[in-house]
Amino acid sequence: MTEQPYIEFRKVSKVFGSLTVVDHLDLTINKGEFVSLLGPSGSGKTTLLMMLAGFEDPTAGDILLGGSVLNRTPPYKRNMGVVFQNYALFPHLSVAENIAFPLKRRGVAKAEIAERVNRVLEMVQLPDQSEKLPSQLSGGQQQRVALARTLVFEPNVVLMDEPLGALDKNLREQMQYDIRRLHRDLGLTIVFVTHDQSEALTMSDRIAVFNHGKIEQIGTPQDIYDRPNTHFVAEFIGETNLIPVKYREGDHSRCSVTTKTGKDLEVTSPVTLFRGTEVLLSLRPEHIELGDSAEGLENAMPARISDVVYQGDHLRADIEVDGTKLVARLGRHLPPHDPGDEVFIGFRPQNARVILP
Repeated sequence: MTEQPYIEFRKVSKVFGSLTVVDHLDLTINKGEFVSLLGPSGSGKTTLLMMLAGFEDPTAGDILLGGSVLNRTPPYKRNMGVVFQNYALFPHLSVAENIAFPLKRRGVAKAEIAERVNRVLEMVQLPDQSEKLPSQLSGGQQQRVALARTLVFEPNVVLMDEPLGALDKNLREQMQYDIRRLHRDLGLTIVFVTHDQSEALTMSDRIAVFNHGKIEQIGTPQDIYDRPNTHFVAEFIGETNLIPVKYREGDHSRCSVTTKTGKDLEVTSPVTLFRGTEVLLSLRPEHIELGDSAEGLENAMPARISDVVYQGDHLRADIEVDGTKLVARLGRHLPPHDPGDEVFIGFRPQNARVILP
């Protein structure tokens, strides 16, 4: 028996004047799942989150929680916690008082409030900061307090809207792992809005990639990165090379394509197309091999090095193949190459994917 989704969006739309921000969108989320809504500014992801929280009403469609329609349920009755980018802490209240605030509003007894506040302070690793004011904390600590204030009333769902956007790189990465740990330890259902693809890949069970109010693709981080279905997803998630080719023949798993100079390549394809259809080949930089290891591959071809840049854990090489410029991410211990060197490059069929332009 298939588990009923915990959260459902059924043909949900949101229109502001003449602007459609969310467009007949369907999405299901299971209990205990961490789903990231990923996309550029204006793609509809935050609006969808605000409709789930009850801060915006859908223009059309239904939003369900546990099988019950939420459309006319006010925010305070949805038992959802929301964490924003700007923390929204009360500056005149201590850390403990900030965390206790939602419990006091719900009429929880003093002894239980103290117990719950101490418990969540341990969860977010701030047990010794309870008496400090927010201004005495770092940005990362303030965000932990905001998270603790959300967790303390044990919400059904935790909603996060770009919660790490104001933190510096090191703090942001640490908080990613902290939130991931809490999700795993507490079995939380989390809906997380971000425009940072690295953040989504690190934290999520599934990622929904938004574009112009629609979901272009939804899947596991590995699905989204290794098997993009559209031009937009291939370019938005990580770095990729997009090579114009023509479809020759194949089935739903493997096919042949031809480059503009007539080179035949064996690659993967999610669809079967007509012979001669113009498509793009998505090839991640780390899947390009160079030198001796490339010559024995099925898709091997001569190329010329344009530039090589040392980037610490890898080398970034700009390569020209049949007039097409590619980027390769290579091991740092490869023999040195200089601009102008003639080399062989290659890639395995399973690492290159046909997508429509």
